[in-house]
Amino acid sequence: MPTDVVMPQMGESIFEGTITKWLKKPGDKVQRDEPLFEISTDKVDAEIPAPASGVLQEIKVSEGNTVQVNTVVGVIGEGNGAGAAKSAPAPAASKAAPPSPPAPQPAAPTPPPMPAPAAAHEEEEDEDVRSSPLVRKLAREHNVNLSKVHGSGSGGRITKQDILDFVEHRPSAPASFSTPASRPAPPPAPAVIPGDLVPMSQMRRIIAQRMIESRRTSAHVHCMFEVDLTRIVNLRNKLKNSFEQRHGARLTFMPFFVRAAIIALQQFPIVNASMEGEAIRYHQHVNAGIAVALDWGLIVPVLKNADELNFLGLQRGITDLGERARSKKLMPADVEGSTFTITNPGQFGAVFGLPIINQPNAAIMGVGGITKQPMVVTDKDGADSIAIRSVVHLTLGYDHRLIDGAIADQFMALVKKTLENWSEEVG
Repeated sequence: MPTDVVMPQMGESIFEGTITKWLKKPGDKVQRDEPLFEISTDKVDAEIPAPASGVLQEIKVSEGNTVQVNTVVGVIGEGNGAGAAKSAPAPAASKAAPPSPPAPQPAAPTPPPMPAPAAAHEEEEDEDVRSSPLVRKLAREHNVNLSKVHGSGSGGRITKQDILDFVEHRPSAPASFSTPASRPAPPPAPAVIPGDLVPMSQMRRIIAQRMIESRRTSAHVHCMFEVDLTRIVNLRNKLKNSFEQRHGARLTFMPFFVRAAIIALQQFPIVNASMEGEAIRYHQHVNAGIAVALDWGLIVPVLKNADELNFLGLQRGITDLGERARSKKLMPADVEGSTFTITNPGQFGAVFGLPIINQPNAAIMGVGGITKQPMVVTDKDGADSIAIRSVVHLTLGYDHRLIDGAIADQFMALVKKTLENWSEEVG
């Protein structure tokens, strides 16, 4: 019996969604819970799984259209795919044609080289592994068999970082890699040509609207502090391998910054506050928004009650939110309720940034790149010397309506002190 595919209810305040991409064509086989199409709402972009196994018989709502929740957007039926492909609309049928080329050549079974069936078998294996289309594309570019990769995501799902780690640590490439034809394909050229007029995506429109609103709402001021991160860099280098072996999670720098911010927020609660009309709301807990840069925009998932987590809990929570953001698995509740935000422009090489406040927060901390620099250091006897140190520049963007410059500077001074004199157990 056919199963209707509907636009899901992505939260109590979400009433409609836009289909941005179908991941299957009419006639394609689908497995239950396999990503079927992508949607965009005013809260999140998300991959929507198939409600049943079978064959995608019909697409009722095409890409780019916005419909109300619970609207039927497609139909999954029984069958092996061949029959359904015939009943698909003409455009979809033409797209489906390339995988099974027309057979005007009777002798076609003889010429194909032997590796072709093996490649097809690997593609089938890859389809069975829990992964997103982006991850499967990356795996093909790097000649990676997904069945050989350990997934660190929820339910064993393979993430983009899993692929990159596998490529980095796998044995030396076989001899065939010396030939240009067998090297991983370069990234595709940008689809946009100078001079083109391209409509904004829904996420881009929302980001633009919120950035303008934040500038109009908050009295933005920034301060920047230089932090000697050498102690933490050395600690991470020493512990990262054993940390991953014991806990199954990579040790990154972000939980250090989040923990230092939490300690300072508890000392200066006004930085964790927000304005409600002409009153100030002091929040009981720290809900840390962690900005995640995506290929298609920026999103800020929220680590709720971060002040109640130990270091390992922070690392696991940050990793989970990042993976779900990149694989479009976030729910609206995952991006709501932040009280303080941290963004990391340094991951792309920026020395520092002047971030715009994430409303209704009163402040946002930007983390610059970690670089080695010569610094004057003073020993316990007061003697100065020059040494090579690992340095990071931290910027606090704050709303001057709530936070005075003196408070902002004291807040950042405590963040700096905590990082430079790190003493907490990492795990």
